[in-house]
Amino acid sequence: MKNKVILIVVGEPYSTFSEIFGKYFSRNVNKKLKIVLIGNYKLIQGQLSRLKYKIKIYKIDNLNDAKKNCLNLINIKFNYKKIFDKISIKSNKYLTESFDKALEIVKTNKNKIFLINGPISKKTFLKKKYLGMTEYISKKTKSKNEVMLIYNHKLAVSPITTHIPLKNVTKNITKKKILNNVITINNFYKKKLKKRANFAILGLNPHCETVDKFSEEDKIISPVIQILKKKGVNIKGPFAADTFFLKDNLKKFNIVIGMYHDQVLTPIKTLYNFNAINLTLGLPFLRISPDHGPNSRMLGKNKSDPSSFFYAMRFISKLHD
Repeated sequence: MKNKVILIVVGEPYSTFSEIFGKYFSRNVNKKLKIVLIGNYKLIQGQLSRLKYKIKIYKIDNLNDAKKNCLNLINIKFNYKKIFDKISIKSNKYLTESFDKALEIVKTNKNKIFLINGPISKKTFLKKKYLGMTEYISKKTKSKNEVMLIYNHKLAVSPITTHIPLKNVTKNITKKKILNNVITINNFYKKKLKKRANFAILGLNPHCETVDKFSEEDKIISPVIQILKKKGVNIKGPFAADTFFLKDNLKKFNIVIGMYHDQVLTPIKTLYNFNAINLTLGLPFLRISPDHGPNSRMLGKNKSDPSSFFYAMRFISKLHD
């Protein structure tokens, strides 16, 4: 881990993320890693100061100037009037430049960078142009086989379809997508986590049954399971989603593949709250998104739960090269 860099795009300027990483860095700075924030220096310092977090931040011009055992920052210009304000489209140029700078750095340091992004407002920043940040970063990096993995060391989940309307789920479930998700995750567990992946895969229809002539379980999911087994992947299913997340089932598996977003994200967030992180696999780098939204209603109140950011930092420290 000695040559690794954690690049943190601070994200939405009027979110609770300054408070969240302030709670971490006021107590912890990993001496083995270079940590670089990308955001507006004066705004971040103002927010941290108002919240009474005393953290020394060193402004740098490029990644080569970054030092270990401290918090570095590459400044992004942003004209603001208040350090705590409402989320609006006025932040869009700042956010675009922040992510562009991060991806520019990553492009020339693919083997060294972990990218953590702070929360953004989908309504104002992504609008209807991108379905989510997973898709935004995938498009920016020209990636086509990205995989969403919501990770906790006890249990992780991955939806085959991500941020699409429920009415479009069925036509977007394919053997190719299921194969890509499972194989990508299996390789990640083997190479980076040094863990054995035990997959459970859920069906699409209630009780894995349908009165329609075409059954996704029979025509797509079950055949893919057989292909994956022949490739040496530990996988079973399809399981009915309504009864799968019971304690006895969870003891047997550490990864659950679902067919759509809320089918697996709702249970894992219920089980682990903020003790989970959103990973995007299949990019030229590992992208990590702590499970914190902008939560602008809590801005400046110093009451936000930083658990997911703490979890993200612990996770990075344990990854294998």
